[in-house]
Amino acid sequence: MSYRNYPGAEPATGVRSGRPRDSVREGEILACVLELLGETGYDALTFEAVARRARASKATLYRRWETKREMVVAAVKAGPASGSSADPVDTGTLRGDLLALCERLDTTMRSADSTMSLMLLQAGLEDPDLCRYIEDVTGPTGAKLPASVLSAAIERGELPVGAQPFPYEEITGSVLLLRRLNGLPTGSEYLAHLVDTILIPALRASANSEPPLSAIFS
Repeated sequence: MSYRNYPGAEPATGVRSGRPRDSVREGEILACVLELLGETGYDALTFEAVARRARASKATLYRRWETKREMVVAAVKAGPASGSSADPVDTGTLRGDLLALCERLDTTMRSADSTMSLMLLQAGLEDPDLCRYIEDVTGPTGAKLPASVLSAAIERGELPVGAQPFPYEEITGSVLLLRRLNGLPTGSEYLAHLVDTILIPALRASANSEPPLSAIFS
């Protein structure tokens, strides 16, 4: 993806004040962030590398984002997650909520280069707080199971008390990415099958024991 064709980006929250921004230029820089994320991964991404790729000074970047995390989240928000809604997921049923979350995540992943999606998944392993930060800034992306969805399902009696988000957060993103990397479809029929035969049964069973490890997106 070339930054010359990248759309303008919305200003990120929590950035430093300074002179008025050029939204087109910011979009170009954020596109470079995504390109490098796909090439090098989150851990190796640096302000220096972004500045070189974007032909900008590091001072220009630091005026916009104080940390690498803020810069990456701004890039995700302007790119793959640009179509995400900040509204909470609440369809009235657990099945409907899970389908909505899966659809959001699938859309987000398909809006990004597959390599970059893999790098973001690996970034979740390296920096779990990054995933939480992305969710806070962009709204529910489908990568995590919102506490509100889990608690509502328990209150309605669709899940037992003590159900854990681990199955959803460990399975969904990994499965959708793996299918995309292998060119396999993830349409509405597949997502319904994923929810009905894997996610809901696993969430129900999760109340019986604590997960052995943290999920990728937890």
